[in-house]
Amino acid sequence: MNLAESVEAIFRKKFNEQPLLIRSPGRVNLIGEHTDYNKGYVLPAAIDKSIYFAIAPRKDRQCIVVAMDMNDEYEFSIDDIQVTKKGWPNYLMGVVDQLIHAQYMIQGFNCVFGGDIPIGAGMSSSAALEAGLAFALNHMFELRIDDLALVKFAQKAENRFVGVQCGIMDQYINIFGKQDNVLRIDCRSLEYKYYPFAFHNVSIVLFDTRVSHSLASSAYNRRREECGEGVTIIKTCNPEVDSLRDVSVDMIRKCKDKMDATVYRRCKYVVEENDRVLQACRELEKGDLKAFGMYMSRTHEGLSRDYEVSCKELDYLVELVQDDPQIYGSRMMGGGFGGCTINLIENNHVNDVSKMVTERYKQKFNIDLKTYITSISSGTDIITRKNHEAA
Repeated sequence: MNLAESVEAIFRKKFNEQPLLIRSPGRVNLIGEHTDYNKGYVLPAAIDKSIYFAIAPRKDRQCIVVAMDMNDEYEFSIDDIQVTKKGWPNYLMGVVDQLIHAQYMIQGFNCVFGGDIPIGAGMSSSAALEAGLAFALNHMFELRIDDLALVKFAQKAENRFVGVQCGIMDQYINIFGKQDNVLRIDCRSLEYKYYPFAFHNVSIVLFDTRVSHSLASSAYNRRREECGEGVTIIKTCNPEVDSLRDVSVDMIRKCKDKMDATVYRRCKYVVEENDRVLQACRELEKGDLKAFGMYMSRTHEGLSRDYEVSCKELDYLVELVQDDPQIYGSRMMGGGFGGCTINLIENNHVNDVSKMVTERYKQKFNIDLKTYITSISSGTDIITRKNHEAA
């Protein structure tokens, strides 16, 4: 029994009715790191690891949500939504809360969900919960909310109800993801463009350091402040500048003497990273994955040396694979100071590389590495009987 069937079976046993089935994917970000809050470019993709929802409307105002993987459930009224210390229900209640505040007419519902997106590995299980439920409620109650508005509701659920100040990328790719394509998102205009990524001989492999350094949160906030300081200085010479998205390398160089050396390096990284995303997209249009991977490697260098959000564990994982001709690119992914590296590896080489990296990492840090093998998939959608078997 696959995951979709398991979720459906639990729903039917508990509620004795046929549910609507929804698949909501996780995501990876191939290039474009720490650019989102600087109004720059990101290049994520939806992946084949997903959360599955079985959901049906009720005739009252109560909502019962069941977390299959945690063997847990929670009940709330849409007329009295309060943050709970239990944690996971907040991601779902936040979506309902946003729809109610926007004055959409919804009723209660029954829902069972479960999936295979690893929690805490940087594949955005939280956005899969939020955007997946937003999509399901939009369809089930015929709310006629357009896709971009769904994305914004899902993001606001995390910002305002859960209390995590995430950018828009994770919810955006969840709804707009497309099979065999990556999505370049302009975080200033929210415009997007698809680029082909139909390299079926290559797997996207994440090596999870299984470390999370305590300075991650404060350091992240400090990076945002440093970027803001840089913009303020550059703006004195270039009044048209609103964010680092508006800045060229030449502008930064001309203002270098006015900046703290650290602020200069932070701004330099972001401006160069935006350019790398654009260059990498051009390589995808040409079908040149080797050249694309080169830009990924340069991103890691920038994140490690200029933006200083890497750590010894991440750097070591990248170092282990950087000269392997069957590995097209490798870099740290996400906020940094732990988490995963993302690697593009030829399918027939994945097992050997994974074994080597796991053994060497264990010897170096005495930590058991986790490996996740995934591929690019489509965004959130309804599971029909026709595609049920593929779920």
